[in-house]
Amino acid sequence: MKKALVLFVILAVALTAFVSCKKESKATAPANQIAMVTDYGDITDQSFNQTTYEACRDYAAAKGLKFTYKKPTGDSTAERVKMIVAAIEEGYNIIVMPGFAFGEAIQEAAPAYPDVKFVALDVSEFDLGGKAPANVYSAVYQEELAGYMAGYAAVKLGYTKLGYLGGMAVPAVIRYGYGFVQGADAAAKELGVKAEVKYTYGNQFFGDADITAAMDTWYKAGTELVFACGGGIYTSAAEAAAKVGGKVIGVDVDQAPIIDGAYGKGITVTSAMKGLYPSTQAALKTICEDNAWETLAGKVANLGLVSKDPDLNYVGIPTGAGTQFSAKFSLDDYKALVADMLDGKIKVDSSIDVAPSKMAKNITVIDLGTIK
Repeated sequence: MKKALVLFVILAVALTAFVSCKKESKATAPANQIAMVTDYGDITDQSFNQTTYEACRDYAAAKGLKFTYKKPTGDSTAERVKMIVAAIEEGYNIIVMPGFAFGEAIQEAAPAYPDVKFVALDVSEFDLGGKAPANVYSAVYQEELAGYMAGYAAVKLGYTKLGYLGGMAVPAVIRYGYGFVQGADAAAKELGVKAEVKYTYGNQFFGDADITAAMDTWYKAGTELVFACGGGIYTSAAEAAAKVGGKVIGVDVDQAPIIDGAYGKGITVTSAMKGLYPSTQAALKTICEDNAWETLAGKVANLGLVSKDPDLNYVGIPTGAGTQFSAKFSLDDYKALVADMLDGKIKVDSSIDVAPSKMAKNITVIDLGTIK
């Protein structure tokens, strides 16, 4: 009887210790804390940084999580790494980073902090040196689909003298341009009209006097609309357009507020967008609510269309005032286009290794190489 009692006491003590240990382990497990690092711009850029910042901020506020953001003091890998490390040293264990500029910084920082979860947006395997590190998830986007929608909408709305001004000829920018050509080509065929696309790259992601001069030449020669695709390069297209009543198409986010605000109301016809906000929040939900980081870790997800509801997709054009819908191309027409693309009735080529003219059968594509 004594032996049984002693054994019972020992088991009870052991069980209490085990439960206590489990509670302590759970209590000391690090809570999710989210930090967003800007590439080199600010969180008021009305583009990648601002959209990513707002997605992280809103998610953290809704879930009661600690959040901060860091801004590098310069445009360099060293400065980006410095801010990543600063956030980690302050206890943040989810680091969110927008833009391909983070490629080298991620390659440097991720292996050094294996317990930290790195979430990247628009950072491709190419940017990551060929493969995502085991503690990195990146969302990239099917830019050719958004480009297609913008090109299709432009011609449907009545523009037939088009231009494409890319930044640098990196894969994402090329896909935007080639999609744009395909969309314009399809719309021209449907309408039975002749159209052309002048096609060039500025070889940089900002506008300057040389690029503005090239755009001046385009618009003065009859170009009606230019899809400006590549960071701040839109400034040159918008500046030239404003002089002659021309139009532009924005990129990545709905750029109508910033372009129209700076260069004149109504200049922006639409924007070819990536779903930075929903894809950021979806990744954070998977990590923080679903506890399913393992389904994301080490992967680069190629996001595109998931719904016939345009607002639920990861690529598209604005469904509100950011697109100049009309009787020629209405919101319902756009929804029908999205449905056909989702169903596979419309297929968009994602190739980037051919000449832009190879993307068109019904319109003229004038390949002008690079401006600089």
